[in-house]
Amino acid sequence: MLVECYDEKGAEVYDIIIKQIFQDLVLGTAVDDLKAYVNPDDPVFVLAIKMRKTSNAITFEEVANLSYVKADDITRIIIDDENYLPNILKQLWKRFSRDEIYQPNRYQLELTGNHLDLKTLVIDDPHSNLQRRIYDAIFRILPEGFKIIKDMSTEDIVAVVATDELIKDAWIEKANEYIDELSNGK
Repeated sequence: MLVECYDEKGAEVYDIIIKQIFQDLVLGTAVDDLKAYVNPDDPVFVLAIKMRKTSNAITFEEVANLSYVKADDITRIIIDDENYLPNILKQLWKRFSRDEIYQPNRYQLELTGNHLDLKTLVIDDPHSNLQRRIYDAIFRILPEGFKIIKDMSTEDIVAVVATDELIKDAWIEKANEYIDELSNGK
């Protein structure tokens, strides 16, 4: 982790703030590296965080069995992994009203009609979940008045430039430099 600032005490304070927020949000093991640039004279905060690799997205068919009973015109869903039931229900509630989902028991759901197309629906995406948690950390780390934010994130690196005035090209270059360094393991 690198916090770059001309003021050593300021860098130490931000180092402590970042570590504390990462500890509070239990992000320490989910992040490979972090680079931050702070300049109080030129109100800017550049932050780039390299995420660790996550497992692949989980689809409906990986955690449940779907079958269509033509005679009853019902799609039956048998839950194989109960840990994903909240995610399954959340995804179904986005597509159907709660009245359309019948749950005769804890491990079974039923929908009227043929809904076998749900097999490929993503139920859980660890990469997106981690990215969301890192953005939460970033917004806690950024100085309060810095409302102008440019998101420069890539696939595995979450990077932002934040300020309370117009974003300068030099700051974008600094963020790109950090992104390149993190991408190449520097």
